[in-house]
Amino acid sequence: MTQNTLEHAPEHIKLAVDLIMLLEENNVPADQVLAALEIVQADFAKKLDTDSLL
Repeated sequence: MTQNTLEHAPEHIKLAVDLIMLLEENNVPADQVLAALEIVQADFAKKLDTDSLL
């Protein structure tokens, strides 16, 4: 994905690219990334559920 393409990408794609770059630049092992992402996904799924009740 070129920089120009990324400028026009949806926000969630930009965020994903930023997160991937951050994790790769810090040499975080893939198994740790995937384990952490499970926790992050569960946390944000709960926030979605809570927000839908408001």
